[in-house]
Amino acid sequence: MISDRDLARWRLHSQRLAAPAATAEDVVRTLAAVQAENASQSAWAVATRTASPRQGDLADALAEGRILRIHVLRSTWHYVHADDALWLQELTAPRVMPIFEQQLRPIANRLGMLGDAVETMLADSPDRTRGDIADALAERGEQVTGQQLMLLLGRLEVQGRICSGAPRDGEHTYARFADRVPAPRRLDRDEALAELALRYFTSHGPATDRDLAYWATLTVTDVRRGIAAAGDRLASFEHDGRTFRHAPGEAPASAAPAGHLLQVLDEMYRGYQDSRWVVDADGVVPRARETAIGMALVDGQLVAGMKRTVTAKAVAFAVHPHRPLSPREVRAIQDAADRYGEFLGLEAKVRLDGS
Repeated sequence: MISDRDLARWRLHSQRLAAPAATAEDVVRTLAAVQAENASQSAWAVATRTASPRQGDLADALAEGRILRIHVLRSTWHYVHADDALWLQELTAPRVMPIFEQQLRPIANRLGMLGDAVETMLADSPDRTRGDIADALAERGEQVTGQQLMLLLGRLEVQGRICSGAPRDGEHTYARFADRVPAPRRLDRDEALAELALRYFTSHGPATDRDLAYWATLTVTDVRRGIAAAGDRLASFEHDGRTFRHAPGEAPASAAPAGHLLQVLDEMYRGYQDSRWVVDADGVVPRARETAIGMALVDGQLVAGMKRTVTAKAVAFAVHPHRPLSPREVRAIQDAADRYGEFLGLEAKVRLDGS
């Protein structure tokens, strides 16, 4: 009989944490979308899923437009492959757009004009930062707050009008979608639902229908329509009164590396809602709002909260265990820290509460 621990270890493989891909581009294409709210920490979320993590891998893909960082699926940043950006936007926009519209109500009568102005300036001069765009709008006599501009740009992304440009000195920029993705891949709605179901359950499975509905801001009805269209390309089993779907094949027996230091926005946590807590089979993690922005996983179980601090010479991890850790678990966390430090080119230091 399968257990929550088995499910969590299985997800390590599905998500490439225990079966790494070759490149950042492969990771993003496999997972369909990777949460990217925090640019620096989400870079590690992608890199740790590759066989040879290096900072230039994702950076090059972003600069060349093979990967985009845009608002898609939910009203938050994700990395997506350029080939997937348009059909994902078209599929999920009807349920995401109202979120932006509600928050932009104070300037609703100006949205059309402001959107046209942004698109025109990016056609003339792409790869502009948010500050550049704010300055250009101000020169035209158009005043918007920083929050309104952020929401306006997110809305234009969901509309498929703009997207991320080539980063400039590490800073996020914007460009016209049509210039960045000249030949976008399009799918009709039924094709898109089937593709999304197949991609999600292959890369995040085993997971439930409600997990996918949350992840992609879709109705459960639409999710099940996609599952039906995917047919025998997906398998399923019953566990804890729910149906879990996955790519055909048996559960992996083990997972290596054992330890992972990730942000709570990582797909291993935020990629689920209905069955998120298979990462806490013993029920030791408080179910209140997260008190730490990072987490330490060992064998797919969330054993500690984590806070990362980066200085010029070192990356330090303050680890707050949810229960006493075994020597093996401490070694797994140190190993994860060492991999993270090597990626950043810094010494890795771990401090456990009480040590």
